[in-house]
Amino acid sequence: MDAVRLIKSTQAALAQARTVREIVVEAWQTQALAEVIGSHLTVHGPFEARAAAGGLSEAGGRASGALRQIALRAGVLRASQLSEVRDPWQALKELADLLGEVGIALVGVACACEEDAVYWQCIEAIDAADETSDRVGALLRRLALREHGGAA
Repeated sequence: MDAVRLIKSTQAALAQARTVREIVVEAWQTQALAEVIGSHLTVHGPFEARAAAGGLSEAGGRASGALRQIALRAGVLRASQLSEVRDPWQALKELADLLGEVGIALVGVACACEEDAVYWQCIEAIDAADETSDRVGALLRRLALREHGGAA
């Protein structure tokens, strides 16, 4: 399945998430998508952007272990369905938007939760989404430079 389609599915699931658990699951789904999109672009992306794509994959893979356990109990990761990234630019722009939405949702959960453990899981997940978003931005800049004939 194409990356943009998976991102759109995750955006829809995040928009429908109502519980803390559902929001945390979608945060992990997003990080997993970042990891596999980065991995895919590391192998199949433009040569100039492969190192930055590796950084994206690493950042996506660093999500909190606690979040991972919650998500795995929720079922299959959508990211496992990735088969192609037809338009890297569009996929990365959509991923950046999704990471922003995840961050906002996690801030809402962190502000409203009464359990310390959940609060700190959300803070870790916000940090992970922020780092991943930075990596997406760096990769988009590389692609823009490549498109305009500049060196990165």
